[in-house]
Amino acid sequence: MTGIVPAPVARQPWQMLFPLFVLIGFGALVLFSAAAGSWDPYASSHVIRFGVFLAMAFVLSRFSRELAMFFAFPIYIVVLLMLVAVEAIGFVGGGSQRWLDLGFMQLQPSELMKPAVVLMLARFYATLPIGMIPTWRALIPAGALIMTPVALVLLQPDLGTSLAIVFGGAMVMFAAGLPMRWFLGAAVAAAVLAPLAFFFGLQPYQQQRVFTFLDPESDPLGDGYHITQSKIAIGSGGFSGKGFNEGSQSHLHYLPEPHTDFIFATMAEEWGFVGGLVVIGAFAMIFRWGLSVARASSDRFAKLVALGMTATIFFYVAINLMMVMGLAPVVGIPLPFMSHGGSSMLTNMICIGSLMMVHRWNRKAPRTGLLR
Repeated sequence: MTGIVPAPVARQPWQMLFPLFVLIGFGALVLFSAAAGSWDPYASSHVIRFGVFLAMAFVLSRFSRELAMFFAFPIYIVVLLMLVAVEAIGFVGGGSQRWLDLGFMQLQPSELMKPAVVLMLARFYATLPIGMIPTWRALIPAGALIMTPVALVLLQPDLGTSLAIVFGGAMVMFAAGLPMRWFLGAAVAAAVLAPLAFFFGLQPYQQQRVFTFLDPESDPLGDGYHITQSKIAIGSGGFSGKGFNEGSQSHLHYLPEPHTDFIFATMAEEWGFVGGLVVIGAFAMIFRWGLSVARASSDRFAKLVALGMTATIFFYVAINLMMVMGLAPVVGIPLPFMSHGGSSMLTNMICIGSLMMVHRWNRKAPRTGLLR
């Protein structure tokens, strides 16, 4: 016992769970409002999914280091095969072929590849001798592990998820200690190849999203409609918002996707700047905890898993918030723990469960201050 609190309860990472519960509860209220004052179909399923996936995260947190390393490669292969299956028998929605119909849910395998790549790369670098880190043997296999699923995801097409996979993988490679000159070289190469990728690699609608991002007011009723309405919703919320369930942009259907990609705009209209601070503050607490878990890890595999999973959640949050504020092109990336969606909730709770797993390893392992 810790005072009057049972020890199993006291041991839980409440510095992460508390802000997580805040985001889930706040998200349920916003989804209730987005459905015009009804718990169905968004808010109730949001809470139920969280309950199921939270139980899954607690189960995942009980995995040993050896078990996690053992399953890293099989998980990666299974998700890769699911991406291949998407190309063959995938469900088409919104003009893209990204989902597998499982009957009880539409699963988006590309979402699962984000934590799968992090886990696989962490295993790869944990077993690679330190002396090989500055050599091509640390770069070529890792690049293949990242780019193979990215190529499959781009066929769907899904640029946003592809970038998320690359970002998570690159963060693991950076944390593993690959030479900085390689990252600088990759940045220069990307800048040089960007025009070619834009004109010959992107679909026409993806190119239009970039043009719209640069000048959304040029077509406010067409391609710039999403960003324009999102800015109106956020701006009209002011300091304290219009009030719960009083948002006109979402209720009058001006704001597209108010329950998924643009849920932050829905929230900001009703809860204003104060609500935005609560959401961003809760995410900041989760990121701080994730980074503290990585810093506390004396094991190389654990440290890379923790950093990679934290980076994966961070990418979701950063891109979604930049998108709804007009600071980035519109891409199909939901806001973690608040947007309605099963696949994204599953992915982010896998990341949370993985961080809880590493946190448990840290409590049990003696601190050596060295990476193994």
